[in-house]
Amino acid sequence: AMSKQDEVWILGINMTKLGKYPDRDIVDLGAEAIQAALKDAGVTMDDIGILAAGNLMGAGGIGQMLQKQVGQTGIPVYNVANACATGATALRTAVMAIKAGECDYGLAVGVEKLAGAGLLAGANRAEENDTWTPEGRFGAVVPVDGRIGTATMPGVFAQIGMEYGHKYGGADFELFAKISEKNHSHSTLNPLAAYNKEMSLEQIMNDMMIAYPNTRPMCSANCDGAAAAVVVNGATLKTLSLEQQRRAVKISASILTTDPWQEACQVLPDVNTLTRNAAKTAYEKAGVGPEDLDLVELHDCFATAELVHYDNLMLCEEGGAVDFFNSGATWRTGRMPVNVSGGLQSKGHPIAATGIANIWEVCQHLRDECGNRQIAGAKVGLAHVIGLGSACGIHILEKSAA
Repeated sequence: AMSKQDEVWILGINMTKLGKYPDRDIVDLGAEAIQAALKDAGVTMDDIGILAAGNLMGAGGIGQMLQKQVGQTGIPVYNVANACATGATALRTAVMAIKAGECDYGLAVGVEKLAGAGLLAGANRAEENDTWTPEGRFGAVVPVDGRIGTATMPGVFAQIGMEYGHKYGGADFELFAKISEKNHSHSTLNPLAAYNKEMSLEQIMNDMMIAYPNTRPMCSANCDGAAAAVVVNGATLKTLSLEQQRRAVKISASILTTDPWQEACQVLPDVNTLTRNAAKTAYEKAGVGPEDLDLVELHDCFATAELVHYDNLMLCEEGGAVDFFNSGATWRTGRMPVNVSGGLQSKGHPIAATGIANIWEVCQHLRDECGNRQIAGAKVGLAHVIGLGSACGIHILEKSAA
């Protein structure tokens, strides 16, 4: 069994409202999240022994820039960039420092300004001799090792959804739109979401097509925002107030994976295998199974991604994601609520912040502090992010018994 010294707990966590902040930069937003997380934890910068800071689109050295704003105490700073898994990787960095016994308290932050950035499709510009669609951006066709694929995000996730439907049946345009309808509906209860609009199935299906079968509302919403978390080891937690112990959330598993080598192809991202591998390891580490989860925040960067991740995270039997969704299980009123925050499609996706923002969502439910969005009696939750390129971060979180 783990000693109290080896346990790592989230003591404080917070996020900004996601949206457009034309008058504030990444330092403003990151500092707001840090100060709110420290306040939530009941500690100050002076207690913190390591800072891990994530940002993708801005200047390097965001950690030191934030220190200048919130307190320079000479501690080690790690600047982290790991695609959409950046926030989760920053948290994992702080967790590892605590597990190594280097410090008692750690701080992780992720911040991004993305409002108006378009569909990040240029992140992987294809070679000049590739064929382009008339839009000029989506669906560069790259023949690789006998497989034909695209290196752009909308294209990759469109392919993955279509492949799942082809393999197992039942996953048509309308089904993917229904997943999006669920998430937009959930967002109406989330005051921190970038968009709080309910959208009808008809509206979603008739909106602009980005990469079939994903229309615009079925894609993650680019926005600005930041999230931060304070972590502490179990031995130190025991010395704190009963209220701090009661609100602390245990990190039962903190896992990071990348694509394994496989016969098929080393170039196209393998979104499924690295998530399944991370999930297996996380359940093993935490000593829980998918059936023990009370809620899941998974990386629905596109509606098609949510469907395949039901399967990759083993929330259903292999090949059973369509039936699982159709059963109503993943609605907030169902037996396995998924993305009650509204998910990336409506809560928003400030890339480097997302991996901590989805953990914030789970923590708020485990602390029973979600108001009318609360999943009653939530004790165990899972947060999942995936960065194309490849990185998958999974955290399993458990309510304090205190």
